[in-house]
Order: sequence, then C-alpha cells, then structure tokens
Amino acid sequence: MNSQETPAVKLRPEIVALAAYKQGKPARADAFKLSSNENPFEPLPAVVEAIAAVDAVNRYPEASGLAVREQIAARFGVGAERVHLGAGSVALLAQLIQAAATVGDEVVYAWRSFEAYPGLVAVAGASSVQVPVLADGRHDLPAMLRAVTDRTRVVIVCSPNNPTGSIVTAHEFEEFMQGMPADILVILDEAYVEFVTDASAVDGRSIADRYPNVVILRTFSKAYGLAGLRLGYAVGAEPILDAARSTAIPLSVTEQAKAAGLASLVQEDLLLERVARIAVLRDQVWQALVDQGWNVPRPHGNFVWLATGDSTEYAAGVFERHGIVVRALLPDGLRVTIGEPASVDKLLRASAEVVRNLPSPRSGATLD
Repeated sequence: MNSQETPAVKLRPEIVALAAYKQGKPARADAFKLSSNENPFEPLPAVVEAIAAVDAVNRYPEASGLAVREQIAARFGVGAERVHLGAGSVALLAQLIQAAATVGDEVVYAWRSFEAYPGLVAVAGASSVQVPVLADGRHDLPAMLRAVTDRTRVVIVCSPNNPTGSIVTAHEFEEFMQGMPADILVILDEAYVEFVTDASAVDGRSIADRYPNVVILRTFSKAYGLAGLRLGYAVGAEPILDAARSTAIPLSVTEQAKAAGLASLVQEDLLLERVARIAVLRDQVWQALVDQGWNVPRPHGNFVWLATGDSTEYAAGVFERHGIVVRALLPDGLRVTIGEPASVDKLLRASAEVVRNLPSPRSGATLD
C-alpha cells in the first residue's frame, strides 16, 4: 500500500471529525510564549531536589499516591479515599466523563469554555450540549440548568472559566445546585482557582461535603508550576472516584510527579506568594487593556481574554509580530497568558495596534 493511501480501517466518524489537540506554538528566541497558561517561575529548589531524588525509573510508580492524597485530603477536610490523582486534571475529566456518559447521553457545559471539553465528550460517545456564556464571559447557570434533560449525565462548571477568566460565585453555585437533580454528576473544574482574589467566588474546599454528586478538579500544572509533570487531583464521593479509577490508564502518574506535588504542598506558602504576584500583574494588564479601549471580562485566572471574533487570525498575527505567541481560539478570540513581567510591554503594544485596527464591530470584538 502506498503510504499516502487511506487505510480501509473502519474508524468512528465522530472521532475522525475531531480536530486533534494542537499545543501552543513555540516562541522564537526573542518572543514570549503566552499561549499555554504556563507559570513563568522556575520550580523551587526543594521541588527540583524532590524530583531528582526519584531515580528508580526502571520500576513502576506506586499506584495510589497515598502521601500526596493525604496532604490534599487534609486541606479539604475529607478522607484520603475521597481524593484521586491523575495525569493532569484533563485526564481526570476524561475518566469522569467516560464513567458517567456514553452513547445517547448528554454532557452540558458553558461555551466558550475549556477547549478540551468537546473532544472528551465525543471520545466517550456522548453528545455535547453547549450553553453560551453571557456577554461578560460568565456562565449562564440558569440556562445551563434549563438545558438539563433526562439524557443529561454530566454537567461541567468551570470557575474561573477558561478562556474568559470569569468566576462563578458561591451564591450562584448554591442556587444552581438547588435545582440540579441529585443523580447527575456535576464537575467543578477549578484548574485556576489559586489565582482568584474575589472572596465571592465558589471554592471547592467549602463545598466538598455539601453535594454528594459534585466532584472538584484541581491541578498542579498552573499555580504550582508543574505543567511538564502532569499531576491533577479530584475530590469527591468515593464511589464516583472508584468509577473514574476504573476508566483510568493504570500507573499514569509518575513518581517524579508525585514527589514534586508533595514537595509543592510543603512549600505551598512560597508558591502562593508567586501566584499573588502573577495576580497583581494580571490586574495591571487588565486595567491597561481597558484603558486602551478593550471591553475585557474581569480576569480571575492567569490569563486575559480578548474577544476578537472574525479578526482573531489577524489579531494573533499582530501579537506574533510583536513577539507574543497567544492562543487563538477561532472564531471567538485570543487567550493571552500573564507571563514574565518583561512580556507586558510587548503584549500591550500589540493589543494597542489590534484595538486601533480592527476593521469594524462586525468582527465580533467586544469593544467600547
């Protein structure tokens, strides 16, 4: 068979139709990669030492990660059996969706939200029900509740929402859960929660024991700066997590990841000081964008959202020309990570050029 011929293998059409995940473009030497929401700080020395101390890579990792789970459980006030580790929170999302939904079932989530959601639902064989976010990028929780039917198996709430940066408040989430059937799995995706400075935001730690059908997802990739090691965790009812464990690829969390996660929890105060510095810079960038004329949703993660609409490809090109690699989420807008302080001048020069030259309001950009 010629290598260019299409093999006669029967594949699932919904999978073939999916666009494969594409990582953020690498940055040239004089540019900044602000497309992947990575933490710009290098790991703490104690974290590096913990990783280096793991030298038995010829052995499989210990599967349960009990030491890490105990540390996390103590922070949530639950037993270690109610914590499950995965290779990043996205792996846990995949496990939970596959555990709860299949062909004929529906998964409800806001849109635009995390770009992995549609693919994870399709792989499970279920159908996505996307509920548009509000004009300010917030979840429309009443509309999401109305979208729940007898086919719904999973509802995902992302706070802060990726990529718009908007939060769900504790009051909004409580009202939402009052109307949610108890047999539907609700996933509270809190990948960026450590960057939140608004006291009104929902916080998984305060609801871990309130709703038996809620699973809270968090990650070490963002605030803790361990994106390259892939470590996330879920907190929820043990039977739900057991079902997720049954769908997981065994031994996918490495010893290096667990060692780094444990060291990060021990050094948490130092890491959260860094997070606070990123949050201050984020707010400064947001204010500068507003001053330029952008109508930017108030950000609560480590990124800002520019709704450039039909001009998204043009806008991404302007940023790249200025030495800033952004995440272009067609056809809606750009997500720009808050990275090194040295990147800010380039970022704001690019955003100023874009806001001056967007062709018309028909571009879909949210501008004053």
